[in-house]
Amino acid sequence: MIVPEISVVLPCFNELANLPELRRRLVTVLEATGRSFEILFVDDGSRDGSFEAMAAFATEDSRLRAVRLSRNFGHQMALTAGVDRAHGRLVAVMDADLQDPPELLAEMLARADEGYEVVYAQRTAREGESAFKRATAHLFYRLMRRWTNVDIPVDTGDFRLLGPRAVAAFRSLRERHRFIRGMTAWIGFRATAVHYVRPARLHGETKYPLRKMIRFALDALTSFSHVPLQLGTWLGFAVSSFAFLYILVVIALKVLGINERGWTTLMGWILLLGGVQLMLIGVLGEYLGRIYDEVKGRPLYLVSDEVGGEPGVGGEPR
Repeated sequence: MIVPEISVVLPCFNELANLPELRRRLVTVLEATGRSFEILFVDDGSRDGSFEAMAAFATEDSRLRAVRLSRNFGHQMALTAGVDRAHGRLVAVMDADLQDPPELLAEMLARADEGYEVVYAQRTAREGESAFKRATAHLFYRLMRRWTNVDIPVDTGDFRLLGPRAVAAFRSLRERHRFIRGMTAWIGFRATAVHYVRPARLHGETKYPLRKMIRFALDALTSFSHVPLQLGTWLGFAVSSFAFLYILVVIALKVLGINERGWTTLMGWILLLGGVQLMLIGVLGEYLGRIYDEVKGRPLYLVSDEVGGEPGVGGEPR
């Protein structure tokens, strides 16, 4: 088979309304580059007929492929499946909600031609999002940058272009709790940013409500930082130091004969120490649960159907 110059990977979950416009804009942009390409749609257990639309696209155009996972494995796993199975020398990953503008690919390819292995799209503004979402995203990226030992670019999503060495390195990383923005930063190589204003969703609603965002943030933090464990240690020292000083105060009051029985004080300390202990047990549980998931050695995802291209070429789940 002829290896395309670029593969564009699109993880999709219930994005039927966006797919026709996404296909049109992507094909227009990629044809204008004059490069050979393929577009790989990865259906992550959609229930709105998204895969049927993708399969129809793949039947009409040999440059398009459609992969359906056996169930909903999550956005990061669907993205991984697409990179694993991509045929192109360069691999671009982007969301299917059109908040990642396909037109930015031309500039990203130009930067890759300059020798950059990772070209990531960095947001200068976010349209159509609440002040709460913008504020929490701003805080998240800066805390991650401060608390991790990896230089993760701020205000970036998963929209990025990977060169051959970056693709090979990414495929070698098989951890289950995946934070792909951190993983592509961890592999190193020359990287650069392309700036853009992130538009509002054209159709549908976000697939990352607050509950999923919190889980995503926990995965990101525990994958690239030991700070939660270190915070537990620091908090333990702080509480122990304060408790030691308080014991000295109690002894002094006893010696002076002015010590009074204090039910409120006693219960306050019991609840404080109990809460700290439970919190630290929870932090340990988060890390232990991730170790448990890793040692089971299950595949990251399973593919149910594939339309277009040659099934199995470009990588299999490991």
